[in-house]
Amino acid sequence: MDTQQVNQNSKKILSNRPLIYFMVAVFLFATTLRTPITLIGPIISFIREGLGISNFLAGFLTTIPLIAFAVVSPFAPRIARKFGIEWTLFYSVILLCAGILLRSLGATSLLVIGTILIGVAIAFGNVLIPSYFKWKFPLHIGLLTGIYSVSMNISSGIAAGFSYPIAANTGWQIAAGITIILGILTLLIWLPILRQEKIALNMPTSQSKKTQMWRSPLAWAVAGAMGFQSFIFYCSSAWLPEIFISQGLDATASGWMVSVMQFAQIPMTFIIPILAGKIASQRPIVIFFTICYLVGFTGVLMEWTSLAVVWMILLGFAGGASFGLVLMLFSLRTKTAYDAAELSGFAQSIGYFVAAIGPVLFGFAHDLTDSWTIPIVLFILISVLLFFSSFMSSDNRTI
Repeated sequence: MDTQQVNQNSKKILSNRPLIYFMVAVFLFATTLRTPITLIGPIISFIREGLGISNFLAGFLTTIPLIAFAVVSPFAPRIARKFGIEWTLFYSVILLCAGILLRSLGATSLLVIGTILIGVAIAFGNVLIPSYFKWKFPLHIGLLTGIYSVSMNISSGIAAGFSYPIAANTGWQIAAGITIILGILTLLIWLPILRQEKIALNMPTSQSKKTQMWRSPLAWAVAGAMGFQSFIFYCSSAWLPEIFISQGLDATASGWMVSVMQFAQIPMTFIIPILAGKIASQRPIVIFFTICYLVGFTGVLMEWTSLAVVWMILLGFAGGASFGLVLMLFSLRTKTAYDAAELSGFAQSIGYFVAAIGPVLFGFAHDLTDSWTIPIVLFILISVLLFFSSFMSSDNRTI
C-alpha cells in the first residue's frame, strides 16, 4: 500500500513537472518586463549629469517605453502568428538584451535607441503572455497570472531600490545595464520551451468569426479598464511623493509612502487572478478595489497625513487588484488564444497611450491651478471611470 502510494505520488510529480518548469520560466520572463524601466527613475540624475542632457529628455526616457507599448501592442499578435508565440517571445528577449546593452554604452543617441528597443521588446511580452497562458495551461491561468504579476512587482521594486547605490558606486552605465543578466537567464531557461509543441495563433478562417476589437463594446470596456488603472498607477508613482511633501512630510517619508503602496500591491496581484478565474462574474473584485481607491484618495485629498500609511496600503490593494483583474480579463473575456492576444494588444495599446499622457496631464493640472486639489480630485474621477469600465468588463460573457 505504501509502495503504491509512493508510485502514485511520483507519477503526480512527473505529470506536474512541465507546469512547475513553466512557472519558473514565467517568473524569470516576468522579471525582464519591468526592471529595465523602473531602475531608470532613481538614477535619472546620474544619467542627466553624465551625458549633459536636458531635463526634458531625461524625463522623456521614462515615457518612451509607454509610447512603444502603445504603438507596438496591436502588431504583436500578427507577428506571433507568423513566427509562433514561443519564438516571438524568445526574439523579444534578445531584442531587450540588445536595447539594455546599447542604453548602457554611454552615448546619448544609443541611450535613446536602446530605450526604444526595450519598449518594443517588452510590448511583445505584455501582449502575448496572457494568451500563452490560455493555450499552454488553460486550467492554471489564474495561478500563472498571479506568479507573473507578482514577479513583475517584486523584481521592479528591487531594481528601483538597488539602482541608485549601484550607480553611485560604479556609475550609471553599470546600473542601467545590470538587468541584462535577467535577460540572459531567461533566454537560457526558454530554450527547452522552444523544443516543445508549438503554439499557432491561427486566425479564424470564417469571416463571420473574425474578431474586430474596435467594434466590440466589451473590448472597449476592457481597454478602458487597462487605460484607467495604468493612468492611476503611473500618476500616483510619479506625483504622490510631491503631494505628500506639500502636505508636510519630508522627502524620505514621502518616498517610503510610495514603497508601502508598491509592496501592498504584491498579495493582491497574486490572489486576485486566482480568485477571478474561479468565479463567473468578477464584479465583487471591482467593487472591492473601487472602495479602496476612493477611500485612499479621499484620505490624501483631506490631507490626513497622520494616516498616510493606511491610505497607501489601500491604494496598493486597489492597484494590485485592478492590475491583476485586467490581466485576467484578456483570457476570461475571449474564447481562443488568438482572440486573447488580439484583445490584449488592443487594450494595451489604448491603455498605455492613456498611461503616457497621464503624468503630463496631471502635472499640467497642478501648474494650471497651483494646487494639488484638482489633480487629486482627478484621481477620484478616474477611479470612478475605472469602476464603470471594469464593471462592464466583468460580466460573464466573451467577445
